Amino acid sequence: MAQKLKVGIVGGTGMVGQRFVQLLDGHPWFQVTAIAASSSSAGKTYEESVQGRWKLSSPIPDAVKGIVVQDASKVEEVASAVDFIFCAVDMKKNEIQALEEAYAKTGTPVISNNSAHRWTPDIPMIIPEINPGHMDVIAAQRKRLGTSTGFIAVKPNCSIQSYVPALHALLDFKPTTVVASTYQAISGAGKNFTDWPEMLDNVIPYIGGEEEKSEQEPLRIWGSIVNNEIVKASAPLITTQCIRVPVTDGHLATVFVSFEKKPSKEEILARWQQFKGRPQELGLPSAPKQFITYFEEENRPQTKLDRDIERGMGVSAGRLREDSLYDFKFVGLSHNTLRGAAGGAVLIAELLKAEGYIQAK
Repeated sequence: MAQKLKVGIVGGTGMVGQRFVQLLDGHPWFQVTAIAASSSSAGKTYEESVQGRWKLSSPIPDAVKGIVVQDASKVEEVASAVDFIFCAVDMKKNEIQALEEAYAKTGTPVISNNSAHRWTPDIPMIIPEINPGHMDVIAAQRKRLGTSTGFIAVKPNCSIQSYVPALHALLDFKPTTVVASTYQAISGAGKNFTDWPEMLDNVIPYIGGEEEKSEQEPLRIWGSIVNNEIVKASAPLITTQCIRVPVTDGHLATVFVSFEKKPSKEEILARWQQFKGRPQELGLPSAPKQFITYFEEENRPQTKLDRDIERGMGVSAGRLREDSLYDFKFVGLSHNTLRGAAGGAVLIAELLKAEGYIQAK
């Protein structure tokens, strides 16, 4: 690409915003030219605004240290300097919806890490390897918003990345019932052990709103477009429990599944090994070469050892075996702030760019 697209990060001072800054440093297609946050951070350099609040182990990239943070509510001002934005703000749902629509109406594509628009009928919620066809609804969304170039696309909840890809590869066998328990890292709450010492030597068996998202969002991803709206699938029936555990990064899931047409273990392993999606076909910069990696060892995948597989953009599975109540059970793992959050959003942006939805203004 001769000239990189100019990117804004709205909500750039929080943990997910910091991940965006890290992942976009040296990106072959995109360059961060604007960072916006709350009015309390506006006017400071990025380095000043995250002083004492930088949560990642790697240092702040030099390229963004001197960028002056803008007020995210000054939509026209921020939008005028970028080709598209990533949005990862901490606000009330209705405020996020209004803010993202305001940016889209300026003609600026919005790739959202927030949950506010995940159920808006004409806004696609995308896992790039699984439902790229949902991008087709963008044309209807643009018409509703009154823009020819702006739109909103959202990333789904981080917890479902640990098991939905493995199930998606098996859709031909028609899964009917899924039971999943997720064991989720503290970075999923935007925290580390320094600012959440209560999590040391502790497990919390509740994460607000997480179980509903984990049960319902896969059905929207597997849904279809009807009359310019995404209609969720009716199966499989999914029930979940979501538990916070004392690890820094990585969401692990234990999964039980039954099928209408029960496959063999060998058929499942072959589907996982062979599965590729649009990002692999296009060779997108952030795409994992092997989307699903299966471990034969009985004690893998492990969160600490395996969350960074394929630069944190792959997912892994293990312990596949037949079950006494369900057809099969297995363990899945994904990196929640890479594949699950900022990295997943960057991959969505790469797909949208490759398919012509995001262009230089």
